[in-house]
Amino acid sequence: MVDHVGERNVNQVVDSGKGPGKGLDDAPGFELPLLLFAGFRTLIDRLHARLAEEGHPELRPAYGFAMQAIGVHGATASDIGRRLGVSKQAAGKTVDRLLALGYAERADDPDDARRKLVRLTPHGRAALGRSAALFDELRAEWAAVLGADRVREMEAALRRVVPEDTAFRLDATSWLGGA
Repeated sequence: MVDHVGERNVNQVVDSGKGPGKGLDDAPGFELPLLLFAGFRTLIDRLHARLAEEGHPELRPAYGFAMQAIGVHGATASDIGRRLGVSKQAAGKTVDRLLALGYAERADDPDDARRKLVRLTPHGRAALGRSAALFDELRAEWAAVLGADRVREMEAALRRVVPEDTAFRLDATSWLGGA
């Protein structure tokens, strides 16, 4: 947790006495994950504000992760839970909400009559498609502020330090305590 004391941010767990703006070598280590998370949160909040303006006011970040977990071919509640890193019951609650909002539907599994698949409706696929386009627009806004080369360098640097097998995991909401 970070608190503000005087003119500086203080990590309440460990205060190294370092403040922001003193140069890279003097920046406290706790600021990096907080800034990365703040960047993530900024993009997600702006995405959802725009989706709300465009007719999707009920969409929440957890629903976007769940719709990604459902995928283009559909998935069972167990599959969705596993992909999100949550229990089948937690996934089921999110799926129930997506069903109620018209973003998903249940269907018989053509490969196993005992199973039900959750599939995206045309409304759900349209929301995901719009989300992808909005992420492109948001990236372009960052490039306009920071410069396109700098954004590409930032992405390349993150690809170097983020393990490849975890770069595009969908279980962020469970890790952060949501879904």
